[in-house]
Amino acid sequence: MEKDIAIVGQPTINPATCKFTVDRSVYPGSSAYFRNRESANLSPLAQKVFEIPEVENILVADNQITVTKSGFEPWPVIGKQVGEKIREHVRSGNLAVAAEYESAMLPEFDIRKKVQDLLEREINPALGMHGGWVELIDVRKNSVYLRLGGGCQGCGSADMTLKMGIERAIRELIPEVGEILDTTDHAAGRNPYYQPKN
Repeated sequence: MEKDIAIVGQPTINPATCKFTVDRSVYPGSSAYFRNRESANLSPLAQKVFEIPEVENILVADNQITVTKSGFEPWPVIGKQVGEKIREHVRSGNLAVAAEYESAMLPEFDIRKKVQDLLEREINPALGMHGGWVELIDVRKNSVYLRLGGGCQGCGSADMTLKMGIERAIRELIPEVGEILDTTDHAAGRNPYYQPKN
């Protein structure tokens, strides 16, 4: 008999969001973001998780599925349902995300250009008012790699700034973006009072 599929749920800085880590890769080396049910037509896994009425959006990245929910139902209740939907999908043997998703993806060059423009036009002027800035380090497929600097490096609010501000702005402009990753060494710099989460 096949070994049971182990899934660990982990809270994030956003209380409406929870990250589920599966004991195997579900979308190897790639990431895909689904902002709503309608956008999930190329993902059998996301469609399955969207069967839960409270689910608002989903990020699938290798062996992690990050889910944002609405409503007052607590994560222990919703999380159990999410785990079951993920297990159902993995047992089905279907792809998490259809090949057509990647072929319809914006080219890296276009994502880079749009993100860079957004950083220069909107995000950095706002962060500059607090002595900080963010730079685009790389784009691989549809994953965006950023580094925070100035007052943002080592800042206790850096995680919140990235997830609730920068990430939201990027996703609104470019819904095709998958993971948005912070490459900053927050323990370095002149005032490293921020300890990165493990």
